[in-house]
Amino acid sequence: MRLIPSLVALAALGGAAAWFLTAPTRLPASATAGLAGDATAGEQVFWAAGCASCHMAPGASGAEELVLAGGQSFPSDFGTFIAPNISPSSAGIGGWSLEDFANAVMRGVSPEGQHYYPAFPYTAYAKMDLQDLADLKAFMDGLPQSDAASQPHQVGFPFNIRRSLGGWKLLFFTDDWAIPDPLTDVQARGRYIAEALAHCGECHTPRNALGGMEVSRWLAGAPNPSGQGTIPNITPAKLEWSEGEIVEYLTTGFTPEFDSVGGHMAHVVENMARLPEIDRQAVAAYLKKVPAAE
Repeated sequence: MRLIPSLVALAALGGAAAWFLTAPTRLPASATAGLAGDATAGEQVFWAAGCASCHMAPGASGAEELVLAGGQSFPSDFGTFIAPNISPSSAGIGGWSLEDFANAVMRGVSPEGQHYYPAFPYTAYAKMDLQDLADLKAFMDGLPQSDAASQPHQVGFPFNIRRSLGGWKLLFFTDDWAIPDPLTDVQARGRYIAEALAHCGECHTPRNALGGMEVSRWLAGAPNPSGQGTIPNITPAKLEWSEGEIVEYLTTGFTPEFDSVGGHMAHVVENMARLPEIDRQAVAAYLKKVPAAE
């Protein structure tokens, strides 16, 4: 009979430990203290990070791409995620402080203290420079407002238990670089753009059954989450283009075989084309440095 109270006590201790370990982890308040953003510099960060590609309204084009009303759907093995309104309105992120913004983007934690799903690529943005983050917010604060309500994700049990994402983060959330040093300054700049801002690995790297990236097969290609086709291997094992050809593709969308970019990658190219050519050259240099992976 003494066994039952002992088991209850152990279960209570285990539950308390799990609750503690899965708690959201925020940046220290000092991380953003005193930072002032530059909206002009933030525009480059905005395009590199692809914010509009996911958060503009479905079918938006031209100037409407800057209205970050949300509503686009992103299917996955865990459910369908719907991009929220992140415009500078009360329906979006208009009331957020820089500290709120930093914790959301770099730690995946909402101002209310909930975990965000990693469909929001905070696992990549965790590597962002804090000044770039402040500049990004300064730019986004000046964008058009939208009063569109954010729609709930279509995620069923058990994935709708937000607290469980704390366990996922313990397993898979790191701010380590996928391709470590030593790198040249140009390659390091390309790594920052590709791994942190443009979050290339989020689509081009295969994942395990729990949705964690298989970093040992970095950029080796993956099934398309929509269930239609695959996302290509862009390591030197398959991407045999020269650095100049990669730059041309990221500028014009045309491959060396005179094919043209399509699908979601078309938005990526549009974003990359807005960056200085030296940044596209840096990304090309980085991709040639990535280890070949089948």
